Amino acid sequence: MPFEAINPPQFPAPIAPYSAGAKAGGTLYVSGMLALGEGGAVLHVGDAAAQTRHVLEAIRITVEAAGGTMADVAMNHIFLKDMADYAAFNAVYAEYFPGDKPARYCIKCDLVKPDCLVEIASVTHLG
Repeated sequence: MPFEAINPPQFPAPIAPYSAGAKAGGTLYVSGMLALGEGGAVLHVGDAAAQTRHVLEAIRITVEAAGGTMADVAMNHIFLKDMADYAAFNAVYAEYFPGDKPARYCIKCDLVKPDCLVEIASVTHLG
């Protein structure tokens, strides 16, 4: 099945060869989002809550560009650089998913840039 690339125009150029999202049928796969600005500059260095908000806003924008809402997100793949940020992450995350919660997993790992603290990839079922 062919897919449609979803690349919201307000996003900076990606730091690697990928699309923000790929829509195949009624499913949207959102790439791992990081708190990055123009030229791949890390935003909100040292602030896991602010990075989480930035990442979830990027996911929201991508989902909406594909015709969905955050209520359509079914699965989140969460990567944290440091589990000490887990509580701050969850406080912001809960704001974006106030009703039924998507399935998820969360692992601790190094991220593509040393100052990145949070990365999330999502699977959304549209319509």
